[in-house]
Amino acid sequence: MTVTLHQSSITSLPLIARGKVRDMYAVGHDKLLIVASDRISAFDVILDDPIPGKGEVLTKLTEFWLGKLGHIIPNHATGIDPESVVQAGERDQVRGRSMVVKRLKPILVEAVARGYLIGSGWKDYQTTGSVCGVVLPTGLQQAAKLPEAIFTPAAKADVGEHDENVDFEYVVNAIGDSLARQIRETTLRLYQEAAEYAASRGILIADTKFEFGLDEAGQLHLMDEVLTPDSSRFWPADGWREGISPPSYDKQFVRDWLETQPWNKTSPAPRLPAEIIEATAAKYREALERLSA
Repeated sequence: MTVTLHQSSITSLPLIARGKVRDMYAVGHDKLLIVASDRISAFDVILDDPIPGKGEVLTKLTEFWLGKLGHIIPNHATGIDPESVVQAGERDQVRGRSMVVKRLKPILVEAVARGYLIGSGWKDYQTTGSVCGVVLPTGLQQAAKLPEAIFTPAAKADVGEHDENVDFEYVVNAIGDSLARQIRETTLRLYQEAAEYAASRGILIADTKFEFGLDEAGQLHLMDEVLTPDSSRFWPADGWREGISPPSYDKQFVRDWLETQPWNKTSPAPRLPAEIIEATAAKYREALERLSA
């Protein structure tokens, strides 16, 4: 049984960074240990209450997708057992929720693919008729299935800030035309193959974000989390229709409850009731079971 972990405290490896969910440690000069905690954030605030099992779900789903999509692009997985790189007393912290990965040079662009019109894409469309510079047909409703998946990148923000939707030209200016085109093509292929598989399991992938990095030879790799409820909108196919915001396998229970609280969306957030924690944990588990069983 994996322990519930709000924050790792590994001392046998140098700590590199803590994100909203993941803690990263150096393993030598060319690898990283990534520990997916059970932390959860909402409205860019990290909450005090962890969601039991969340880090394990994120790690298992990422490993599942890396294996399933490995023919499209190399990825950062090494296959090294995380328990082998920490001291014996620290193994409980990494068991089931960690990966030892290649240390890559990250590309500081969020590579987002959208197959449905929701979230910030829906807001942009209502204002401009386009998403990240991609002009869409008129008259689309919220949650509409797009004629084809589109690449809608975002500029990565610091922890606590919102990523900003940008157009393809921004990406070209940031990283060069050739690499930008490779990332766009790879992002859409990854999304299309994953969406087709997920649909066979009764789940629609409305949108998802990928992260990429370069190895020392300049070869593009898929990295970080892949097609998880934290990086994607997963909708039950039988709950989807146009004109609504469909139910999803993510932290919507948490967001909905927080919206009812007298809170200004700055830290500290209200403490979560037990029933909200369990309902959220159940949604994460269900996503894993439906996709990877």
